[in-house]
Amino acid sequence: MQATIAKVTEFRGVGLHSGVAVRMELVPAPADHGIVFERTDLPTGENRIPAQWDHVVPSKLCTLVENEFGARVSTIEHIMAALAGTGIRNVLIRINALEVPILDGSAAEFVSGILNVGIRVQNGVQRAIRVKRPVEVCEGEAIARLEPADHLEIDFHIDFADQAIGRQDKALDMANGAFVRELMDSRTFCRQSDVETMRANGLALGGTYMNAVVVDGDKVLSPGGLRHRDEAVRHKMLDAMGDLALAGAPLLARYTGTRAGHAMTNRLLRALFDQPDAWEWEVCASDLECRLPGAGVAAYGPVNAPSLIAVA
Repeated sequence: MQATIAKVTEFRGVGLHSGVAVRMELVPAPADHGIVFERTDLPTGENRIPAQWDHVVPSKLCTLVENEFGARVSTIEHIMAALAGTGIRNVLIRINALEVPILDGSAAEFVSGILNVGIRVQNGVQRAIRVKRPVEVCEGEAIARLEPADHLEIDFHIDFADQAIGRQDKALDMANGAFVRELMDSRTFCRQSDVETMRANGLALGGTYMNAVVVDGDKVLSPGGLRHRDEAVRHKMLDAMGDLALAGAPLLARYTGTRAGHAMTNRLLRALFDQPDAWEWEVCASDLECRLPGAGVAAYGPVNAPSLIAVA
């Protein structure tokens, strides 16, 4: 079965890179609608952008989608992760600016908003994309790989010179609400030495110590420190979850990322879909549906994002 949200929910904030104030609404959508962005500040008829892998265009430090008229929405990875992690397949995202609001730098507030308005199950047939053989892309030491599995698994590895991050490795089976329990509250992060460089290039204009984890050597500069000792790798997994959601349906695969980022994960999806023998559609029977990300998450009921945060 497919799912949408039970009623409209709204988010207000600023764009991480643009610094521009933005209002965004999630609106219930019918079965087989998919996830579509609508720029309310652009002309009707030219302002809808499907959240699909083949609409992604190159962008620094975020995921950006564009339609044939040049309408764009950027920094979509956190809302896409929240939708995938709560099992939402159909929603219209109405937004009045270029960039999705960063909120606290994680997906926790998006998940909270979704669960607080509720999830509505729909009669549409749920399909998944089964990966049939390994597909891999590489760039220097960075690697992204998909290989066959019976449900989505994410395995990520990072290695930073800053001691506050260092080397971190984590693997998760994304079934049974794992995204909500393990990943949704992990924030985007950067090094203090990169902040001025990003701002000189017109990036991170809306970034603060309150919506990102900023590190300097062995120090965490953001107030309150880390939410998890391995928050950095958890956030990279959150990003991967959102970028993989652009496949357009749940993946039955194991994703492995080593120093991978948004662009590489999109390259991996393109490589997968360029090889018809590497994947196939599968109609989800009930035993498979219960292993998809988001299955059963509605049972958590109304939530308050901060209450779900605990150092582990």
